[in-house]
Amino acid sequence: MSALRAVVLAGGGTAGHVNPLLAIADELTARHPAVRLLALGTATGLEAELVPARGYDLREIPRVPLPRRPSLDWFRLPGRLRAAVDAAAAAITEIDAQVVVGMGGYVSTPAYLAARRLGVPVVIHEQNARPGLANRLGARWATAIGLTFPDTRLRPKRGTAEVVGLPLRHEIASLASLPPAERQAAQVAARRRLGLDPTLPTLLITGGSSGAVNVNRAVAGAAAALLETGAQVLHLTGRGKSAGITPTERYHVLEYCTEMEQALAAADLVIARAGAGTVCELAALGLPGIYVPLAVGNGEQRLNAAAVVQAGGGVLVPDAKFTPQWVAETVPGLLGDSGRLTAMAVAARSCGVVDAAVRIAAQIEAAALRPGNAP
Repeated sequence: MSALRAVVLAGGGTAGHVNPLLAIADELTARHPAVRLLALGTATGLEAELVPARGYDLREIPRVPLPRRPSLDWFRLPGRLRAAVDAAAAAITEIDAQVVVGMGGYVSTPAYLAARRLGVPVVIHEQNARPGLANRLGARWATAIGLTFPDTRLRPKRGTAEVVGLPLRHEIASLASLPPAERQAAQVAARRRLGLDPTLPTLLITGGSSGAVNVNRAVAGAAAALLETGAQVLHLTGRGKSAGITPTERYHVLEYCTEMEQALAAADLVIARAGAGTVCELAALGLPGIYVPLAVGNGEQRLNAAAVVQAGGGVLVPDAKFTPQWVAETVPGLLGDSGRLTAMAVAARSCGVVDAAVRIAAQIEAAALRPGNAP
């Protein structure tokens, strides 16, 4: 097809929005080296740091949260939204974008509205099993929607929806694509790099970049039972959340890991929240997971993990039931059962998608070929 000329990408606030955006940007750049990409974001989200660091241009637009309940914010919304839509429209016009691609979140709503005003096709990627407000709005006039999970109820009125999976970070996609022998070598190398014993079964605990206090408390409270299995633990607590968690010879504590792909490469079993990014990365890597969904929001984390848990690739436990007692009674038996871990790994991998960025790039290219929109 003709080379893609210019695309605006909207998505920010959390790693769950920014990482897929960057994965899509990398894929588009690989396929169309001369394409101009412009990301929309806010001054305070992770995109303000991560997007420029990857070499892409970022245009800041006002953050416009959509009030879920009646409040004074309802009265402020029209003015805030108008300013944000104007800023998004200016960015789209600046590069003469052929397509606007949205990941959802605060910055996507004004991007969708600006694209509609300018007659520019919209392609949406929905990362969660339960769509957010922004993508439900954008779906009304989207040309195409890429879904992470097959049960997600989000369809455009006139376009097409396709299950594409979650675009993975290059480091994760590369690791997931390794043949078994190279993957095993990567595991040994990752353990050595992180100061772990390369020969021991390894349990990774992570609550995401901000950490998870209840997960930290429950696992640390069961540390003795975990170590009795002969395994080792790598516990990523989140910044400022390691107080009271004592490292030992086989219980390693870090507040943050800048090379998360190394931590995942080192692991045999992972305890984590159930954000879409976490679930999809573990599935692509064939890593068994114990998922502890965040007990706030609209319940999407429980739904995110449902398919891989149903397939046998993970265990789901409500946050309220994830206690030191539950960990001590449940995790050591799983950690010491190599046969079950292997079966879980195979089941998890059966749910994984490695080429999601390729699939959504094809949707973007097709949208750019709409009449009057091709270069």
